[in-house]
Amino acid sequence: MTENQPLVFPPDFLWGSATAAYQIEGAAREDGRTPSIWDTFSRTPGKVHAGDTGDVACDHYHRWQEDIGLMAELGLRAYRFSVSWSRVQPTGRGPAVQRGLDFYRALADGLLERGITPAITLYHWDLPQDLEDAGGWPERETAERFAEYAHIVGEALGDRVSMWATLNEPFCSAFLGYGSGVHAPGRHESESVLKASHHLNLAHGLGVQALRSVLPRNAEVGVTLNPGVVRPHTDSEADRDAARRIDALHTRIFSDPMLHGSYPDDLRQDTARVSDWSFVRAGDEATIHQPLDYLGLNYYTPTIASAPTGDGPAARNDGHGISEHSPWVGSENVEFHLANNDLTDMGWAIDPTGLVELLQRFHREVPQLPLFVTENGAAFEDKMDASGAVHDPDRIAYLNGHLGAIHQAIEQGVDVRGYFLWSLLDNFEWAYGYSKRFGVVHVDFDTLQRTPKSSARWYAEVAGSGQLPA
Repeated sequence: MTENQPLVFPPDFLWGSATAAYQIEGAAREDGRTPSIWDTFSRTPGKVHAGDTGDVACDHYHRWQEDIGLMAELGLRAYRFSVSWSRVQPTGRGPAVQRGLDFYRALADGLLERGITPAITLYHWDLPQDLEDAGGWPERETAERFAEYAHIVGEALGDRVSMWATLNEPFCSAFLGYGSGVHAPGRHESESVLKASHHLNLAHGLGVQALRSVLPRNAEVGVTLNPGVVRPHTDSEADRDAARRIDALHTRIFSDPMLHGSYPDDLRQDTARVSDWSFVRAGDEATIHQPLDYLGLNYYTPTIASAPTGDGPAARNDGHGISEHSPWVGSENVEFHLANNDLTDMGWAIDPTGLVELLQRFHREVPQLPLFVTENGAAFEDKMDASGAVHDPDRIAYLNGHLGAIHQAIEQGVDVRGYFLWSLLDNFEWAYGYSKRFGVVHVDFDTLQRTPKSSARWYAEVAGSGQLPA
């Protein structure tokens, strides 16, 4: 292939975009919805930039038809969205609120009418506050409640949705929610991080079983992880061990039991002073290790780890928010560095080679399992010009580089089936509130007007042609 030829993707490659319920839906108190941990966290002074909340967000709950129109205009073939647990099951227990399910039924039907594949994520970080009040993810019961919730949603939507994920990025739920505290519920409890991780894993396994019990045979069930692409800062033995420790905490604590049926020995050894792991019961790892139809992988930036350099806490830049509390239980003394100085507005280094590395790794680990890139994108300081247009060449360059990385992996034999750009809309970016813009569609948070950016038009051309321009 010459340099001037476009990169051609497989004809059945699925081109999509992604969002999450709390980040876009709004309607926080409507139709029976009760608070999630993110409602509580965002209303806690000092936790979220500028005191922002998801009360209105993008008002997608009322504007979903307009948003589907945008997706169709952009030629998207798939849309990955999450279900708000407390909109469907307000206390995390008991019968469903049909008005909540009706919203997702209508959304799925609207997507199908426009030829767009709906892809549901059951849990994207918004645990019903009632379940957190009972202990949250460190409690085993939360996993059991999740299985009931999965059964409810699968039964209600299985006739129209064929692509399902149990969890999105359980690392963030456990390590940022219960360790560093930069995410809801904002706790700082080392052993709770490990308990939460295990019960999220258990929720996944029980959730897969629940979905399989009600979904048609042709439904695809998977999970979305955000594994770390962890590299040692130098080739020293100490730095290589630091990278190994972070890989165990960031990646293998989830991928090993889900994909291989057991927790890694080195993880247990690294965290032995934090916990004896007695919360893992006989049979749990087998329950977690369910057959999957695909694996979703989210990637934004690599992680560069080292042993302590003596520079102190200022050397820490792990890409997961600023906190006096480390999320890295048992390995709090590891330091982090940037891969390069080409940064997004989040301060994350832009390095598409990490995506190739990630896809290759999981192709080697589970070669029979199709892979999807379920999130990838970048925040930049997008400004609307005097004509009302939003030009974002930096995002186009970012997407071009990472789609090129996916194509490279496919050329090397990796079975990558699709790409979900993060995100369709500018939205509530968790602890950063509305200060960071990831969308290919600009949202004016005063008027809620949507304006496709240059990157949206560019992505529409790529998705429509199945080719990355030379």
